[in-house]
Amino acid sequence: AGIHGVGRDDIVENRFVGVKSRGCYETPALTVLRKAHVDLEGICLDREVRKIRDSLSVRFAEYCYNGFWFSPEMDYLKQCIALTQDRVTGSVNVRLYKGSVY
Repeated sequence: AGIHGVGRDDIVENRFVGVKSRGCYETPALTVLRKAHVDLEGICLDREVRKIRDSLSVRFAEYCYNGFWFSPEMDYLKQCIALTQDRVTGSVNVRLYKGSVY
């Protein structure tokens, strides 16, 4: 994945303390796995469950980013998201080309 440029991201972010910072991130394997998993969820999950999961995922990312991994709210979110994944099974074929996952 790395040789195809998949998973490279250069962003300006607003930190929790109010400071802007530039971040360069490289997560080739995670980018491929995430794309494959989201495609699989599209087949296995109900539309309404996906909507709820999407809203919880945003909150989950905020809590991770802000360092609230061990908070009660995060425990609750992890349990809710885990429940949405009970029926997600299968296999996915992916192709990498010029920085994208297909």
